[in-house]
This record gives sequence, C-alpha cells and structure tokens, in this order.
Amino acid sequence: MPVAAWIAGGLTVVWLSVSNAPALAVPPPGAGARPPELQARLEAALAAMPADYEPRTEHLDRHGRPLFLNRLVLETSPYLRQHAHNPVDWFPWGEEAFERARAEDKPVFLSIGYSTCHWCHVMERESFDNVDVARLMNELFICIKVDREQRPDIDDIYMTAVQVTQQRGGWPMSSFLLPDRRPFFGATYFPPQQFVNLMRQVDAAWRERRADLETSAAQITDLVQQITAARGAAKNLGRAVIGEAVQGLVASTDRVYGGFGGAPKFPNETNLLLLLEEALRTGDRGPLDAALITLRAMARGGIHDQVGGGFHRYSVDGHWLVPHFEKMLYNQAHLLRAYTLAYRLTGDPLLARVARETADYVLRDMTSPEGAFYSATDADSEAEDGESVEGEFFVWTKDELREALEPADAELAIRLFGVTDAGNFERRNILFLDRPLDQSAADFGLPLNELLDWLDRIRGRLYDVREHRPHPLRDDKVLTSWNGMMIRALAEAADALGEPSYAEAAGRAAEFLWRNSRREDGGLWRVWLDGQASTPALVQDYAHLAHAFVALSDVTSEGKWLEQSATVAAEMVERFWDPSPAPPEESAPASPSLGSGFFIAEREKANLLIAQPKSPTDGAVPSGNSVAVRALAELGRRTGDRNATDRALSTVAAFATNIERMPAAYTYMLTGLAVALEGDAGPRATASNGAVVVAAALRPADHAGEYEVDVDLVIKEGWHLNGPEPLQEDLIGTTIQGAGSRFDVTNLRYPAPRRTQVSTQSGDVLIYEGRQRITLMLHPSISGPEELPVSVPISIRLQACDDQLCLLPETVILELPVRRPSGRPPPQAAR
Repeated sequence: MPVAAWIAGGLTVVWLSVSNAPALAVPPPGAGARPPELQARLEAALAAMPADYEPRTEHLDRHGRPLFLNRLVLETSPYLRQHAHNPVDWFPWGEEAFERARAEDKPVFLSIGYSTCHWCHVMERESFDNVDVARLMNELFICIKVDREQRPDIDDIYMTAVQVTQQRGGWPMSSFLLPDRRPFFGATYFPPQQFVNLMRQVDAAWRERRADLETSAAQITDLVQQITAARGAAKNLGRAVIGEAVQGLVASTDRVYGGFGGAPKFPNETNLLLLLEEALRTGDRGPLDAALITLRAMARGGIHDQVGGGFHRYSVDGHWLVPHFEKMLYNQAHLLRAYTLAYRLTGDPLLARVARETADYVLRDMTSPEGAFYSATDADSEAEDGESVEGEFFVWTKDELREALEPADAELAIRLFGVTDAGNFERRNILFLDRPLDQSAADFGLPLNELLDWLDRIRGRLYDVREHRPHPLRDDKVLTSWNGMMIRALAEAADALGEPSYAEAAGRAAEFLWRNSRREDGGLWRVWLDGQASTPALVQDYAHLAHAFVALSDVTSEGKWLEQSATVAAEMVERFWDPSPAPPEESAPASPSLGSGFFIAEREKANLLIAQPKSPTDGAVPSGNSVAVRALAELGRRTGDRNATDRALSTVAAFATNIERMPAAYTYMLTGLAVALEGDAGPRATASNGAVVVAAALRPADHAGEYEVDVDLVIKEGWHLNGPEPLQEDLIGTTIQGAGSRFDVTNLRYPAPRRTQVSTQSGDVLIYEGRQRITLMLHPSISGPEELPVSVPISIRLQACDDQLCLLPETVILELPVRRPSGRPPPQAAR
C-alpha cells in the first residue's frame, strides 16, 4: 500500500492511504492520544454523515477527506459541526470538559459564536484551523465551543462577563475560565498573533499568579450574578413609565436617517413596536412619525435586500447602506410585525409592500418542506477564486446588471439602485434606493403603480440570475422561540394585509412545533434539526410559543390555539417562575407578590451554570421575561385568568427599579404592561373573560373628514349581552359611549335585540346573542387634516350574562387607525 506523509507546522503524520477506505483521522496536535472507543465513535459519526457533507477545513487528504476530527462531530448544532475538523481538540459544553480541566490542571478557553457570524468565520480560518495556533490551544487549555443560538443561557452569562470587563461585546466571544467555570478574562475577536500572545500571557498568569486569577474570577462572577438576576425593590408601575420610554425613544431618533444612535445601526425592533403600539393606543402622532422615519429609511437602504426581500442583521454605517450581510429569522419576524403595524396605522401601500416582500422571502427561502422556519443565512459566500467573501452573493456591477437585464430595464435599475462604476462596497454595488419610490416615479414621469410593476419585473429577473451564484450557508436548525416569533408575525400580517396564505403558513409551522417540539414530560425542546429534537427549551421558547398561539387564535378563531397557549404558559410558570418575592420599595407598603419573574433556564436544572440569570432587558430579540409578560397579559384578557394577569404584573414589578432607571431597555416588556393594564391596542379586543370579542372597522364616508364605523360583537355560545335598553334596572345595556375628543358620534344604529326570559325567576329582557353589528358615523369636531390623530378610540359599554349570572359591566376601548385619504404621512413627517 502507498504511504503518504503530511507535514504542517513541524508535525509529521503518517497514515495508510487506500482509495476505497476512509483515511484515519490525525490526532489534534498537542492534545495527546484519544481513547480508542472515543475515536471509534467519532469516525462512526463522520461515516454516517450524508453524501453531500462538506468538511469545513483546509486540512484534507488527496481524496478530499478531513485530516482532523474532534468531539463536535457528535453534535447536532450546525455551528459546532463547522468546527468538527479544526485541529483544535474542541469539547462541547458539558461536565466532561470541566473534569478534564481539573484533572489536567488547565484553564478553559471558551469560544461562543453562531453559524452565520462573519467574524466567527474569520477567527476560525485565522486561528482555529491553523495547526500552530491549535497546538498551543491544545497544550495550554481545555477548549470548549458553544453555539449561542442553541444555548443562549450560557452566552448570556459569559457575554455579561465580557461586557462588564471590556465595556463592549460581540461574537466570536473568547473567554478564559477556571475549571470551576468562573471567568477571569474575556473579549471578542483576536487576530492570530494577538491571540497567541494572549494565550501565552494567560498561561504565565495561570502558572505564576493563579491567586490573582482566582480573585478576578470571584469579582467578575459576583458582578455577573448581580446583573443577570436584575434584582431590585418591587414596585407596581403604571402608564407613566411607558410614556417616559416613548418620549426617550422619540428624542433619540435620528431625524435624518432614522434609527437610535450612530453606527453601527441595528433595527431595534422592540423600540419600533413600542412606538407604533403607543401611537395606536394614544392617538399621538409623535411616536408614529419617529417610527416611520426609521422604517422608510431602512426600506430604502442596503440593509433591505432590494432583490430578494427581507433584511440583513444590521448596518455598519449610520444610514443603513452597508449591512452585515447575514439574514436572521428573528429580524424578519419582528420587522414584518413593525411594517405590518405601520401599514395598519397609515394605509401606506409601500409599507405593505415591504411587509409582503419580507413574509414572502421567509416563505420562499427560509421554510422547510414540513413548514417550519430555518434560522439564518450566512454573511459570506464563495467568490470566483473559491475564497469565502462577505456579501458576495448580494452585490452587483453595472456590467452584471446590463448582462442580466434588457437594456431599458438595466438603465432603470442603475438609476434606481444608485449603481456606479466605483461601487459602494469593495468596488461593487449594494443596491439601495436613494429616494422614496413615489418620488422616483414622479422624477421618471411615471405613475407609481407602473414603476412598481416595472421594478417587480427587474427584481424577478435579478433574483433568477442571483440564484445561480454560490449561495451563503443556510442554518437549517429550527429554533422554537424564533419560529414562535415568525408565527406571530405571519398571523398579524395575515390579518392586516388580508393575506390568508400567511395565516395558513403560520398554522402549519405551529402544528409542526406542537407535533415535534414537545417532550414526554410536557416540556419543550429548543432545537429541531435533521429529524431530531434536542436541547431542553428555555423560557423564551415557551414565552414565544404561547405568544404566537394567542395571535393564531385571534386571526383564525380556532379555540385550540388559545388552549395550547394556556398549556404552554402553565408549563413555563411551573418550570421557570421564581416564587421568591422581590423586596418591596422602602417607601411603598408591602403588597402580595406571586414571585419575581422568570429564570432563563429551568429552576431545577443546574446546567453547569455559575448563575441563574433572568436577564430581563431586551436586546436583538425581546427578553424571555418581556415576552412572558406580554403572553400572560394577553392570555389573561382572553381567558379571564386573573392569575395570568397578576403574574405578568408581578414580573414587571420585580424589575421596576431597573425599568424606571432605563425604560428604553425594557421596551417589549412595556408593551406587555400596557396590555395588562388596558387590554390590547387596536381595533379588536376580548371582553368578559373571553365570552365576547369586539372588533371594529373604520372607512372614509362620502363626506370629507367623516368616517363610517362598523362595530362587530361576537358572543360565545351560552352567553349574551344586554340590549341598549335591557328592560331590567339592574342590568347594563350595550352602548357606544363615545369616540374621544376629536370626533362626534352620529347616525348610531343598534341591531334589534331579542326579547326573551333568561330564567323563570326574572322578567323579560332584551338581549344580543351570536354575531351582532352596531353602525355609526364619526364627524370630526376639529377641522383640518393636520389635526387628525393617529387613531380614534371607540368606547363600548357592555355586560355579559349567561343563564345563571351576569359578570360585572366593563368598558371596552378600541383604537381605530385614522388613515389620510392618500394613505401617506403628513407633510412634516420624514420621508
């Protein structure tokens, strides 16, 4: 048999090369011999990989087979598998790694990242796939890899440690730990030489100044435990703190380019959702205008994929031009919600267009055959020279556009998308719109609809051409929480945009999760990949799924979704709720408390964590506690479960000290607080412990400034409402109470109630059952279109009864968006 020798970095390795047999994997340099049984498991896992499996490494034999193999080949995470053929002797997070660190008296190097992270890939190529660097890592440390999307609880703890010591964070995260898991130093990306120098410094400190490392680890761990617990004096909060948060967001909005703060700019979707929902709830135009500046600027920018739809994760500049090119499911979900709500408030067809493009992108490119949603696509893709290049899939030159399109289409695309010979990114062009499409239509002398049709034809052709390019890596894992986000977004979009196919897609994904992501013990799995569920779910998974099922129940009127939402919420409380009460504020009287919020990970499972984090602040996604507050508040409103509402309010109260100090860090939790206090914002509400659904629609009347309104009552079987004049003095009739200070109610028409005797012990009453409609007209009490509010509140007084009892009367307030005839914003709003 021929013998081949491979020499790299001073390491000589000899193996038998047989063309019809797998090559024997090379032991990681500097790591010592492996137990034969472990090596056999690793080789069996490699042999079981599908035929299209491509090892991600430069170290291949002449048959294209990987030279190195480590424990990550046994993992299901796509990110961990990307590192399975590094010469680093990686361990997954688990007791085995820490036992080895104690046995060999070594510190731990912890690397955390995710599969579509550009700088994670850079550090892998420069350091982790470098034999010399890997040898030093293996000699000096026990090395652990963590997928932050699979284990955000681990990421939360060690990212907090990095942030408190470095005042910044990001991925890849690079941390050094004691064998007992406490961190003593952490940072992010390191170039290879700097990384080598750092490792030698850490090794010297480990050998010569270990007591200093112990002291540092103790201090950092104490800070991490305090920060992630977020404990403070409990206090009941009201609307005032929501108003303060909104005022702060409006004041911090970039009035030229949108967004909050400078470069790099993130969408900050939870901020946008709070602004939009409060504009709807209060009728105040200031929050709406602030949100529209950002949404319209993003839609025109390079952060928005102008060809395929959807959004990249963030912009590296201050005006949304140059994105970090990965596309995350959670961004699509929350931006779909934001554009949908913005359309509902304004009637602007261009906002609806962006919402549809985003939903269609996910359904076309990010949906599994079973209907679940994939996690992300990478920033990098392969260039002509075979190198992996950031943004390669998305950028264009003039010549490429002219080759792809008919001459007239190409010239329009070049003008519309700001394409130049010099380019705006590495001598190529990220497509963007330098002005609103309606303004471009005017500049070209075209009706807007004609320009949009032309643009759709161009986009379709460019999409087809782009499909022949090497694609960015797609992370096919199905995350329960991120799927919950997308289900919620599609359900809301189906309702606002009149797209039943979106509701069908949301239902299909929800059925998939209900079928595949539940454990035998009633809990949930977090990850589904390659036909296998894994990783116990965290609080955000339960919260987002309950949150999603509520929206599906609303849009489909299928009662099973509300039941399943309640089931998931009950499991969430059972597994994650902290029953210990938060201490009351000194100046406030003690009040009964159900507890103090939710832990990220299950209470009863240690998970080798050095802290039990709650981490209630919102980041790139809403925190688990924030979504739990919203989901519980919505369930309480729809089911009459006062305990759910009280638990939502107790969660907010537990973090009240921090919320009052930094309200902008809790924006999604504040949307949940508003629901708990006042009910849902918008043209639909649930009343009478779920027995009655009230919904209204507003449309312009024949006379300018007037509106026709239909108020629909859907009354659950076995229940009834009293007519406007119920005949019994102790009963409250169903009446329209008013429409705020901006409109007068006229032409009020109630349906004819049915006269009946509900019980043998009562006299006749006039009642409503089933479906009923009240109609009315709104006439502005203040003239002038610029003084119109964003929404008009319609107040409905009602009392629900069955044949045994009547509930307490209540007033339901619906907020109906008041769209201008053009559907466009007022002149003073940024365009």
